[in-house]
Amino acid sequence: MRKHYSNGKITILWQPKICSHSGKCARGLSSVFKPSEVPWIDLDGASTDDIVAQVKKCPSGALGIVMDSEGSV
Repeated sequence: MRKHYSNGKITILWQPKICSHSGKCARGLSSVFKPSEVPWIDLDGASTDDIVAQVKKCPSGALGIVMDSEGSV
């Protein structure tokens, strides 16, 4: 199961079943990753570059990015 969050520039793919819930995403970019809110990902909270950089730090690989106009990152 994957959940998709898009802003028209990027789409974040989240796989909750493999998420280790380490909190690294929320600590690193709390303006985007808000575990206590629904939806918990707000792509208007930071620049695309900052979001991509933070998603790449996901320790479990549960978060992924697709660039909507350029293909996979």
